[in-house]
Amino acid sequence: MQHSKNDVWVGLFVMIGAAALVFLALQSANLLNLNFQSGYRITARFDNIGGLKPKAAVRSAGVVVGRVESIAFDDKTYQARVTLALDDRYAFPKDSSLKILTSGLLGDQYIGIEPGADEKNLASGDLVTSTQSAVVLENLIGQFLYGKAEESGSSAPAGSKK
Repeated sequence: MQHSKNDVWVGLFVMIGAAALVFLALQSANLLNLNFQSGYRITARFDNIGGLKPKAAVRSAGVVVGRVESIAFDDKTYQARVTLALDDRYAFPKDSSLKILTSGLLGDQYIGIEPGADEKNLASGDLVTSTQSAVVLENLIGQFLYGKAEESGSSAPAGSKK
């Protein structure tokens, strides 16, 4: 069997294409983070994090400013403790608030930062106390149905007397 120079180039091209596909798959699934900038870590406590996952985006004004580094359960306060890794180039006031938001109707969850007005900025190791938990769709549906049932049960027809 005779090998030509073209076989080597085709093989190399196929290997580069396969590596590119693996890279894109990992990048789109948020499993690969190629951030070479240093950052600082802050912690926040939430009553309910919904479907928030490690490596989820941290956004402010729609711009990704960091990632969720880890999620743990605090058995003393019975809350979720979320550690965020924020880029050094973004500074937020100490009284900033954090919300767990959803991309679209049923999309991935991320943390949104709303800057405050304090003159001092967040530093590594700080705890953010102003947080808003995730909106759980099942709870909203339950509240809606409970409200409708209560509304229909309490309102009697206008012309009826007992």
